[in-house]
Amino acid sequence: MLRYDRMVEQALRGVVREALAVAASKGLPGAHHFYITFRTHIPGVAVPDYLADRYPDEMTIVLEHQFWDLEITEEGFSVTLTFQNKPEHLVVPFAAITAFADPSVKFGLQFQTATGDESSSPAPAAAVPAAAETPQAKPETKSGEVVTLDSFRKK
Repeated sequence: MLRYDRMVEQALRGVVREALAVAASKGLPGAHHFYITFRTHIPGVAVPDYLADRYPDEMTIVLEHQFWDLEITEEGFSVTLTFQNKPEHLVVPFAAITAFADPSVKFGLQFQTATGDESSSPAPAAAVPAAAETPQAKPETKSGEVVTLDSFRKK
């Protein structure tokens, strides 16, 4: 039996790979920025222990102003971000990603994750962490706000 659902999901993960590859080689153009939500317990994910403890299931990172060492492979990506004023290196396989959004162009994707569970239920919605966890190059005049990815989800 052909698993078109898996084929489509793999193709859409390729969109994420390509967007990250552009950001890695040329930087983020204009107002583009990415929200990437991923499962923290999937094999191949590498995050500091204190972040894994704080986000035992899912974590959302933002690639906008301050990120370093963004590297893309066929299997995933790695990036250095600042958490609590400390640079931390993260490794995320594409299979661990549950959501990808670029709010500047109102684009978003939801994914199933490889957990060994073959259920077809959609991945849960992810909330973006408060502004204190979001890396920023400079202080902004906006107050901190929580943004959900629901507005990018197909209804």
